[in-house]
Amino acid sequence: MTTLGIIGAGHIGSQVARASIAQGYDVVISNSRGPETLTDLVAELGPKARAGTPQQAATAADIAVVTVPMGAIPSIPVEPLAGKIVIDTNNYYWERDGHIAELDDKSLTVSQYLQRHLPESKVAKGFNHIGSPDITTDGTPAGTPNRRALATSSDFPEAAEAVTKLYDELGFDTVNVGPLAESWRVERDTPAYVSRQNAEELTANLAIATRHPDANSGHAAG
Repeated sequence: MTTLGIIGAGHIGSQVARASIAQGYDVVISNSRGPETLTDLVAELGPKARAGTPQQAATAADIAVVTVPMGAIPSIPVEPLAGKIVIDTNNYYWERDGHIAELDDKSLTVSQYLQRHLPESKVAKGFNHIGSPDITTDGTPAGTPNRRALATSSDFPEAAEAVTKLYDELGFDTVNVGPLAESWRVERDTPAYVSRQNAEELTANLAIATRHPDANSGHAAG
């Protein structure tokens, strides 16, 4: 069975773990404070989950999920993620993360920033524009009318396909935004951000997004 290595055990990471385990995945979950701080979470998640360090989660991963504040990106292990698909759930909140020049001036998207840190990995955007509680409650079977859709984006087709497969298993349709350079269309303060949309609505919201030069607005969600 596929193992997800989750780096970051906050709201999104723990919810992706819950939803994925329910679909039969194995999970190695980590945070910056050490595996011993995840005892209660792993007990809740059950026998298909174990805690580890970020290095251990990255090494064990068939697919990795990076879900940390942007300021923690430089600490993400690089070598054990080489050649692997890495799902980037991150959002840039300068109020929390401090200012990052390339994100402020829009020369990089959030996912391009992670891809630069992981040059041998295959980064794909995922789970960044859904409130964490909805990950385990909004999923519905394929073909359900008005099924909720989520976006992905990658420079690697196989990475986007992996996110699409995971989304479908967890109960969501997928809209592929295209390369990471276009992933800003689902970042904070865009019409697609943290809004329940079906595939048609999400496609329309991605199309009308505009990239404002000023990153210093908006508010953190979930």
